[in-house]
Amino acid sequence: MIKKLRKIAVLAVLSATLFSCKDDNDPMNPPSSMDDDYIPIPTSPVNLDMDAFPFNTLSEYNFFEGEMKNQTPVLGVIPYEPISTLFTDYAKKKRFIWMPDDVQATYAADMELINMPVGTILIKTFYYNNVQPSNTTRIIETRLMLKKADDWYFADYVWNDEQTEATFSLDGSFTNVEFMEAGEMKTTNYRIPSEVECFTCHKSGTASVPIGVKPQNLNSMYDYADGTENQLQKFINEGYLEDNLPNTINTVVNWSDETQPIDLRVRSYIDINCAHCHQEGSHCDYRPVRFAFDESGDPNNLGICIDPDTEITGMIDIVTPSLKERSVMYYRINTEAEEFRMPLLGRSIIHKEAVQMIGQWIDGLTTECE
Repeated sequence: MIKKLRKIAVLAVLSATLFSCKDDNDPMNPPSSMDDDYIPIPTSPVNLDMDAFPFNTLSEYNFFEGEMKNQTPVLGVIPYEPISTLFTDYAKKKRFIWMPDDVQATYAADMELINMPVGTILIKTFYYNNVQPSNTTRIIETRLMLKKADDWYFADYVWNDEQTEATFSLDGSFTNVEFMEAGEMKTTNYRIPSEVECFTCHKSGTASVPIGVKPQNLNSMYDYADGTENQLQKFINEGYLEDNLPNTINTVVNWSDETQPIDLRVRSYIDINCAHCHQEGSHCDYRPVRFAFDESGDPNNLGICIDPDTEITGMIDIVTPSLKERSVMYYRINTEAEEFRMPLLGRSIIHKEAVQMIGQWIDGLTTECE
């Protein structure tokens, strides 16, 4: 909307100039310093100095208005949410995107990142509700990714106890969180990642890339402050995305939506949680599985009847049809042992709901392995 308003304002000023009858040389009607037809051009108040990135504190960017902990975005900062979301020890997340004036992203393919311009910032805040003992909300960190000409760059901001400011750190640290989730008390020694850990998950060859900003993940409705709208269409309307999308997009499903087929739910879950490591040029590209949504329609890529490359006592295949207890995938997502758990980073406790779903899926498979 900000870029659309800018265009409207420019057209209005041109129109007023062309059709004005005012004579600037008329002494009885001198030009005013602020013409009645003047229309202010809206600009985003976000503060970004590419050379000074990262700033020392989160507030310096001016992403949010009012109390920063409320995460109310300023003009030009657009919220978004992938259809299926990454699990991080049950942390809640708020995601936003901002772009400079007069640039926009372009569509590449359903399963590929939209091609975002230099100056794009992705903002992701991690927080917990119902934190004990006072049953309050606690924001842990806000992560940024900035697109520069040569690569994406990381910055992480750790929130203070007062929830008034967040300070830059890429050293990595732990913080204990005790919280209620679905009526159950849970505890996590939450990991705030180091720069090396950020790169481990966002690695593509020698470059860094975002994970979730793909058409397949954003082709859904979102409740914005000004109404409900398809997220991709919102990006287009705001001038952040070129209007050249295909008529149909191969779209993931919400893995927690039990009305969807269980195989699509599983494939959507492992796409957002696992595929960024299990692809060419990434951290686990040596393993014999490919979990991206556009690839996991092939049973071999899902690991069905595929020998594991790492032997684990009692396991048969990566996915052993009808036998979840003999499947490496099920074992890895159902353990907290650091040397075996999957994903390797971003999780220290078991995602019970996902484990139940994947176990149900495996037990329902009827494929006969040779």
